[in-house]
Amino acid sequence: MNIIIVGCGRVGRSITDQLNTEGHSITVIDESDEALEKVADTQNVMAIQGNGATCRVLQEAEIGNCDLLIAVTAADELNLYTCLLAKNMGVTSTIARVRNPEYISDINMIRENLKLSLAINPEHACASEISRMVKYPGAVKISSFAKGMVDFIKIRLSENSPISGKRVADCASLLKGAVRLVYVEREGEFFIPNGDFVLRTGDMVSFVAPSSAAAKLLKLMGTFSNKGRSVFILGGSKIGFYLAKILREAGVNVKIIEKNPLRCETLSEGLRGVMIINADAMDEDLLLSEHIDRADGVVCLMDTDEENLLASLYAKKVNPKAKVVTELGNLKFSSVVDTLPLDSVIRPKQLTGEYIVRYVRGMQNTVGNNVETMYKVSGDRAEALEFLVRENSALTGVPLSRLNLKNDLQIVCISRNGKVIMPGGGDTIEKGDRVIVVTKHKGLADLRDILK
Repeated sequence: MNIIIVGCGRVGRSITDQLNTEGHSITVIDESDEALEKVADTQNVMAIQGNGATCRVLQEAEIGNCDLLIAVTAADELNLYTCLLAKNMGVTSTIARVRNPEYISDINMIRENLKLSLAINPEHACASEISRMVKYPGAVKISSFAKGMVDFIKIRLSENSPISGKRVADCASLLKGAVRLVYVEREGEFFIPNGDFVLRTGDMVSFVAPSSAAAKLLKLMGTFSNKGRSVFILGGSKIGFYLAKILREAGVNVKIIEKNPLRCETLSEGLRGVMIINADAMDEDLLLSEHIDRADGVVCLMDTDEENLLASLYAKKVNPKAKVVTELGNLKFSSVVDTLPLDSVIRPKQLTGEYIVRYVRGMQNTVGNNVETMYKVSGDRAEALEFLVRENSALTGVPLSRLNLKNDLQIVCISRNGKVIMPGGGDTIEKGDRVIVVTKHKGLADLRDILK
């Protein structure tokens, strides 16, 4: 596909990176030569310097051949105007980043009136992801599929875990069929395990389970699974605002520590029932005086990765039982970050890129069995994909044991008419199913791509 991306900030670069990896033809537009150089030096793209919200620049980018325009500049209004202009110049599909909290209640109306394909609010999506982590503190990460009916749950195996030291095949009776072990991360390596694979203490293990079974799974694995009742948010960013709102509505006591007094005023005006503290969240004495050592959760959302990493390590030291979530903007040095004793790491820029890649794959196959949900697994080493089966094909009605599936691929779950199925060799895929697949193969856009 021919894709134009307007805006080469960190989000724009992350989207460019992921779409370029998918094999699309990318043109990037930005007024900053420096921003363009950062993209052009590492990606095979066409770079155009100028204002992407003008006909002249869009024509220079060959807008007439464009299949999709993505506007992710720092200004919401500019993104919306750019998409409107692109629509009037004949582009069928447009995506705008809209971040302002004041627009969140109007987003559906804005999308409909401007005929946007997608209106993305990365901070709100990130806050929703963090809220799920706080809801299940024992999970390193929890992601939802099949309209919330199925959860992917990642945990780190402790010494007292009942499956540590066991073969995957021997875990089936313990998990009782309602839960499936999907993949394992160990010392920088990634495995889609067979029955003979032996689990070890310290492994990062991911399961797929019905959402109703998530709490039981965490309890079974020996992890702390009570919901967070009190949460500290260090940093009053947009993510912090949305997160505080979500948690407060769920009955959680929330404290935000933010050093900018003007930002504190804005937060206090928009958040009822949330304690806003104007102070430096890197002040140890302050954190202790506010009893961070008694909190159920700590979320670090400050301006720099260094601050977030240090604050997370400190919070874990003074409060080992707390659920600590760390925001990181830098997608590099993942191998180093993975060695640190962190509970959960959230990368907003990567999350936005994944969301757009999922939409693009759906565009590539609008009439087939296209991708509904997608998550990158273990950085970028594998993907978890949810396909909606829209039509009968060579896959449907055939027992799974008879399908010639690609290596390094697992069909882990089928959702059918409100029922979650952990499939065996005798089960079949039927029209209307939602099928969840985990694979090391990149770029799958249709369920038929799982065949050799």
